[in-house]
Amino acid sequence: MRKYLFIALSLAFVVMAFVAFQQGKPSPKAPIYQTIKTYSPYYLDKRFGGLQIMSKTDVTFKEKPVNIEIFHRLDYLEQTWGKSHLKLINNQLTVLDDNQSIVTTLSVSTQEDLDFLHHFYGI
Repeated sequence: MRKYLFIALSLAFVVMAFVAFQQGKPSPKAPIYQTIKTYSPYYLDKRFGGLQIMSKTDVTFKEKPVNIEIFHRLDYLEQTWGKSHLKLINNQLTVLDDNQSIVTTLSVSTQEDLDFLHHFYGI
C-alpha cells in the first residue's frame, strides 16, 4: 500500500504541474502582433522578484499579477487598448494615439493576420 501511495502522489503532482503550465501559457499570436506590440503602451518588466506589467505612458501604472495570470492580464490590457487605438479599413491597419491622430498605417497581407486582428483585438 505504501508503494502505491508514493506513485499516486507523484502522478498527482505531475498532473497538477502540467495543468498549471497549460493555464499559464500565453495565447498564440500572429506575426503582425510583433509590429503592433511596439505601439502598445504595455510591456512586461522582468525583475528579480518576477514579472510585472508596466506602461510606457503612465509611470505610476504597475501591476504584478500572480505568475499564472500575468500573460492573460497583459492580453486583456492590450485588447482594451487595441479596441480604442486600432482601426481596420480595407486591409489597412491604422494605429492611433490617445488623441485619435494617426501614428502609422500597416498593411494586413495575410488571412492569418486578419483573423488574429478580428479574434484578439475584436476589430
